[in-house]
Amino acid sequence: MRPLEGVFVLDFSTLLPGPMSTLLLAEAGAEVVKVERPVSGEEMRSYTPKWGRYSINFALLNRGKKSIAVDLKDARDRERLQPLIERADVIVEQFRPGIMTRFGLDYESVMKINPKVIYCSITGYGQTGPKRDIAGHDLNYIGDTGLLALSMGDAASAVVPPALIADIAAGAYPAVMNILLALQERQRTGGGRRLDIAMTDNLFPFMYWALGNGLAAGHWPGNGSDLVTGGTPRYRLYRTRDGKVLAAAPIEKKFWDIFCDVIGLDHDLRDDTKDPAATIARVVEIIASDDAAVWASRFAGKDSCCSVVVTIRDALNDPHFRARGLFDHVLVNEDGRTLPALPVPIDSAFRAPPETAIAAPALGAKNADLLR
Repeated sequence: MRPLEGVFVLDFSTLLPGPMSTLLLAEAGAEVVKVERPVSGEEMRSYTPKWGRYSINFALLNRGKKSIAVDLKDARDRERLQPLIERADVIVEQFRPGIMTRFGLDYESVMKINPKVIYCSITGYGQTGPKRDIAGHDLNYIGDTGLLALSMGDAASAVVPPALIADIAAGAYPAVMNILLALQERQRTGGGRRLDIAMTDNLFPFMYWALGNGLAAGHWPGNGSDLVTGGTPRYRLYRTRDGKVLAAAPIEKKFWDIFCDVIGLDHDLRDDTKDPAATIARVVEIIASDDAAVWASRFAGKDSCCSVVVTIRDALNDPHFRARGLFDHVLVNEDGRTLPALPVPIDSAFRAPPETAIAAPALGAKNADLLR
């Protein structure tokens, strides 16, 4: 048995944070029923590119779930949900605060008929506070918490981060973590729990070092000015002659010494505390003098924490990830086509066997089975 078999999850969420969190629960064996609006379903079904009838984004995030189509604005439709609400171990929603109250599906209403429910709300700013009703997306959340200001490039050509940090790392993952804690607590107390997952709240641990520098030492980091944001030669991206990039992270002295030897850095510049800018300028010049393949061969076998940046396509074919079975789990669509399922941070021992092809649900496919 997988760890969460027997756990029933009612999922009212859409787009990314909620669906990612319930995907992790489903991969660990939970029965996840996705509640969607009739006709069109949740918005991500319509995204491009399509893979079969629906978006590949939707397929990747909703593998192994079930779908029911319910109009939450219709009181009669909402009544049909009552047996599922009574049965639910976990409810996940990510509407703005107050919306579920409008539907009569808020925690206070639900707990009257199911006092053991774990009710998880995922929002940008939380259920309380002056910003609770403000609309936002990932970029707003990392901007509002100071995370983006730590490393966004020059303001004239600011760089948008490549990962949806707030949605996944500060939304989906903390939601799963707290749901599991609440399920464990319920075994002891028998009671349910309301979980208020605010993505902005959960971004601050990513800046532990910046908070420490500011609060304890009075040094508030600037844009790209500190150790892990490119402020030293020991943690930077260096352009190679052929336009590729070397990711250099030789922070510790033993790695830095090896790095300096490999690139042949001038001895008077190896103490990078004297004139960091001069050291950076010289390293930039040296790395730009040869192609990425040359640097890859020179650093091969050297303990220096240096690597050439690859594309995601290259990473998919990396023998290391292949050997670890990262892409062995299978996603299938209604046409019978298959793709690697989304790798998730759950040990393979807790998931269905890799060779088991699992699909995302068709809209409303379980209405007849699950709604009275």
